[in-house]
Amino acid sequence: MEIYQRRVYGLAVHLTGNPEDAHDLAQEALIRAYRYIGSFRLESDFGTWLHRITVNTWLNMKRKGRNVVVESLDEDWNDSAKASREVAATTGDPLEAFESAEFKAMVRQALQHLSEEHRTVLVLREIYDYSYEEIATATDTSLGTVKSRINRAKAQMRSVLTSIAGQFGVLLPEKTTQRR
Repeated sequence: MEIYQRRVYGLAVHLTGNPEDAHDLAQEALIRAYRYIGSFRLESDFGTWLHRITVNTWLNMKRKGRNVVVESLDEDWNDSAKASREVAATTGDPLEAFESAEFKAMVRQALQHLSEEHRTVLVLREIYDYSYEEIATATDTSLGTVKSRINRAKAQMRSVLTSIAGQFGVLLPEKTTQRR
């Protein structure tokens, strides 16, 4: 069960962009899963079922006005007591670890600019590698809607990331088109 708890929490972090809200979301989703375990169909994948509960719980929380708090990257780190911002280098190159952490922070910030629907489908597709069909099932939407939302989400992410990167003096590569 611990592996599923980590997966639910990981998805919750990506959806909320905030560890505290992610903890609340994951806890609520796991409680709902326990409560409704009798409705789980054995022909389905248990992890996909849990992800769907997590996504639905998050969307319900957002609809009910329990807004997610987004941390400002402009905040002075010295004034913050949040040690979670500190990144320990797991590689031999501290600069590489710092750059990776900075990029992840930019992506998290950009994700928060997307609507719930666009963020959900993009996270499920790009981070959790769901197929379009799995996303349609998890979000209870049509396949065409999923594809449309993913395309719009990618375009918005590209625009927001370009803007954020520009604030840091970073140039992103131009979009390349591939012909098939």
